[in-house]
Amino acid sequence: MLDLGYLDKNYLSKYDLDVRLFDKYNYKVYDIIPVRKAYMLITESGNKILKKIDYTLEEFRFIVNALDYVKRSFTRIIEFEKNVDGEIYTKWNGEFYCVMNMVEGKECEFSNPVELAIAARGIGELHKASEGFRDKTSSKYVCGDLITDLNRKKQEMMFFKNMANLYENKNKFDDVFLKNVDIYIKKIENSISLLNKNLYYKLCSSEDKIALCHHDLAHHNIIIKEDNAYFVDFDFAVIDLKIHDICNFINKVIKNFSFDMDKVRIIIENYCLSNTLTNNELNILFSMLTFPEDFYEISKDYYTRRKEWDENVFISKLDRKIKLEDDRVEFLDEFSKYVKAYK
Repeated sequence: MLDLGYLDKNYLSKYDLDVRLFDKYNYKVYDIIPVRKAYMLITESGNKILKKIDYTLEEFRFIVNALDYVKRSFTRIIEFEKNVDGEIYTKWNGEFYCVMNMVEGKECEFSNPVELAIAARGIGELHKASEGFRDKTSSKYVCGDLITDLNRKKQEMMFFKNMANLYENKNKFDDVFLKNVDIYIKKIENSISLLNKNLYYKLCSSEDKIALCHHDLAHHNIIIKEDNAYFVDFDFAVIDLKIHDICNFINKVIKNFSFDMDKVRIIIENYCLSNTLTNNELNILFSMLTFPEDFYEISKDYYTRRKEWDENVFISKLDRKIKLEDDRVEFLDEFSKYVKAYK
């Protein structure tokens, strides 16, 4: 069984696991096992995943409709199970739950170049299968929002800076943050400038560059089975430029490997076995990667108390991210040269 963190345990405690909930399905449940923020159901019809729907039904229907569209040509994704009433969600004591098929296999290991290549090729296939799916009335259509989003994040950083400056008794995190925050605000400004220079909005007007983006391509959401990648947990899925999904994936892969450019080459080259990327797309990808995601996230986690970590954990993580900045700058320089040589 996976080791559950405090936040997962806290979240799972909100599930109402009354046995009558399981009577809503056409099979007997023998056991339930916690897996991150969901439960695995051991049933007479095989293993399933029970998940609490923690967003609106409109957002849930977006995911269902998107995956139905994708499944016409790409089937290596989750499927929702219908209850006895023929519905793909069940209302129970004022909350909504869904049950999905369990994808058997192993979680992708980003340290393994073979599995990383399989995952990248699979992402390309997923994007290709989703081409043409649109829902511009939904909050899930975010193509064209990035520059506005980065400007908002810049304002947040400035707010955290003002907040920390007002503290009479600054702690070590405040001191380190204030010493570095102006540098990172400039990096955000640079990222915005590059997006404009590289014609971000023009790319957003190219329909063939837009896809359903998974938007949470963590290793545990990519299952490797028989040399193929399967994708689970589409809670954060959006319609956006496909390179935004690739950027998300690259950031998750390289952050624990000292910004290894070789891994990025594996990702791009194998993605292009099943999809395409132009030089212009890679220029926008470079612009996205220049955004200092790690420093922004740890700062927001700390000053908004999104994570219930000990003070020393926050300080340790902030120190590590700052120490890795030289590696990140070197990586961006390598990536820039890679883009210029790309054909």
